[in-house]
Amino acid sequence: MNALTAFFLGQLSLAILIFAFIKFFIFGDPPTSPRPRRHSHTLLRPPRSLRNKRSAILRSNAAALHLPPSTILSKTFYNVSGHQPESLDWFNVLVAQTLAQLRADALHDDAMLNSLSAVLNGPTKPDFLGAINVTELSLGDEFPIFSNCRIIPVDDAGAQVQRVGDGTRLLARLDVDLSDALTLGIETKMLLNYPLALAAVLPVALAVSVVRFSATLSLSFIPTANPTPAAPKTTLAFSFLPDYRLDLSVRSLLGSRARLQDVPKLAQLVESRIHAWLHERCVEPRFQQIVLPSLWPRKQNTRGGDDEDEEGASETGGEDTEREDGRQEGKQTSAGAQRERPVTGSELEQRMAEEGRKLRQAEARMRGQTNVAGEVGSAHSTSASAMATARRRPQAKTVESTDNLRMPGHFE
Repeated sequence: MNALTAFFLGQLSLAILIFAFIKFFIFGDPPTSPRPRRHSHTLLRPPRSLRNKRSAILRSNAAALHLPPSTILSKTFYNVSGHQPESLDWFNVLVAQTLAQLRADALHDDAMLNSLSAVLNGPTKPDFLGAINVTELSLGDEFPIFSNCRIIPVDDAGAQVQRVGDGTRLLARLDVDLSDALTLGIETKMLLNYPLALAAVLPVALAVSVVRFSATLSLSFIPTANPTPAAPKTTLAFSFLPDYRLDLSVRSLLGSRARLQDVPKLAQLVESRIHAWLHERCVEPRFQQIVLPSLWPRKQNTRGGDDEDEEGASETGGEDTEREDGRQEGKQTSAGAQRERPVTGSELEQRMAEEGRKLRQAEARMRGQTNVAGEVGSAHSTSASAMATARRRPQAKTVESTDNLRMPGHFE
């Protein structure tokens, strides 16, 4: 009896627990909020905490755009004072491939020769020089070798500093060495226009070769504080240190009959002009500044893969289908327009007049053919009668002697 009572009590307690779980945890009402309900326009507004969090994220990203050089060096594990210079072997390979392609493009179809001729004979050519002809052009066979690359901090003026601060920027210096023969040869005439125009002419042949060039190249990125469409975001600046080496070989030939070869004064003049041209453009403190393009990945710049081939084939097939559909629609439209367009009285008269003119021309051609056939038949009949008459005539007699014959006139 006790066991049966315990069994029923256990079953009852288990049923009560299951009923309470289903009632309060599954079918129970959701808890009501003690705060008053907001209006609809206040519900659409994001909470104040989210707005503050979003603005903090934007401020942190804006601050990350202008990191100081010290932060960049610490995150890249680069020690300015203790890092060893790099050899740049991989960079030399990339530069060699680029220069090889540029040389091939420049020599293709004499593109560089035509460009040089146009520049040398441009509006900046002096009046005392005649037409300049390029006689020799060589872009060389060797490639520049970059080595000994190191990162140094510099100030705004470009001077090297010992400590990396907020007002400094990073600059890369690397040694470049090129031993080759880059040659440009020209022929022209020096014109003496005093006291008369073309009073004297002096033929001149000149060839300049760059034999050796070695220098220290400085590279740096210059970001713009307030980028605008006129002022780009980032530019690449490069220049050479003043202790560069440039060895030139100048060959010259003056005169037509008695020629002067390799004039030293002319060689000095050409070398001084080339050194001045280099100093005025890219020798410190002057530098060249190149605007960097946008490097953000774009779909229009994507190349390679199967997707590109499929897209090109689909575009080509779509264009051909559209063209065929357009042609068929045009034909159907023109035919329908011809069938549906009503014929007026004036058009009917014009068509009848045209048909009458064609009939008259056909009758005239038939009459002409009949006349020609009659003339040909009469000609055949005339020739046949003449042949019959000739057959009926007697044959001519044979003359045995010419004593009794008298010739007309006074010849006896």
